[in-house]
Amino acid sequence: MQAAPDAPPPADLSHAGAVVDKAIEYMVGQNIGSLAIASALLGGSLALLARSMADEAIIGILNNAIASVRAGELNHPG
Repeated sequence: MQAAPDAPPPADLSHAGAVVDKAIEYMVGQNIGSLAIASALLGGSLALLARSMADEAIIGILNNAIASVRAGELNHPG
């Protein structure tokens, strides 16, 4: 069952985000390229979702991400 769109995020989301931020910081410190880091995180995320969601639900998440990119919601430098 999915949470309602206006529901508050799960309590552990902030903690998980902080752990991911630290992992990224560590990998950058190890001189791992941004594309490699992002690709590894995306691949791991998709694998995790695949263990708990149907393919169509994952496609919906990816379609939402694509729509965000197309709408210019991601700020990128330069």
